[in-house]
Amino acid sequence: MYLYPKWIRLWHVLNAILFIILIITGLSMQYTGKKDYVLVVGFEESVRWHNISAIILTVNYIFFVAGNIITRNGRYYNIKRDNFFSDLFKQLRFYSWGMFQGENHPFPVTMERKFNPLQKISYVLTMYLALPLVIISGIGLLFPELVVDGFMGISGMLLTDLLHITMGFFLSLFMIIHIYTCTLGKKPGSLFRGMITGYHATEDHYDLEDH
Repeated sequence: MYLYPKWIRLWHVLNAILFIILIITGLSMQYTGKKDYVLVVGFEESVRWHNISAIILTVNYIFFVAGNIITRNGRYYNIKRDNFFSDLFKQLRFYSWGMFQGENHPFPVTMERKFNPLQKISYVLTMYLALPLVIISGIGLLFPELVVDGFMGISGMLLTDLLHITMGFFLSLFMIIHIYTCTLGKKPGSLFRGMITGYHATEDHYDLEDH
């Protein structure tokens, strides 16, 4: 099934590269300079590359949202209330037990359903909550004059920084899990080919395709 058009693949690859750069530079800013220790790159270089990558990521995100509005790809992120929790339980059971017993996937990929219930809620929270929050908080750190002085006696910049770090941690954790689940196909690399060819490998027993 041709589920990944060129614009999705282009966005996905660029997004992954930018995520890696932002994680490395973010960690470098956090730990470089403590007792003359340099994690990966120097502090000033980390700040520069972090800001450049963040600006590109923001533009790339706008491209992603616009693409979902213009094309039919946005329908894959619609969450239906019917059987929501029971479907989530089925998927969790499959991940924790069923796939190790050779059971068939409870929600195989189709042209109308690219994500299983757990993927869908994870992607919606990531792409429409965590990523916008990390972008907004990043803009606040880049332009401090936009941040409120304080909230309930707590520094506005401190709250903005905490939000940015928390969302950054969540997105980093999501990326690790995302990469792992994409190794659960018939072969470890079979699901990754979708981002190269655009086609979902329908013969895979574990239908855990990424977006």
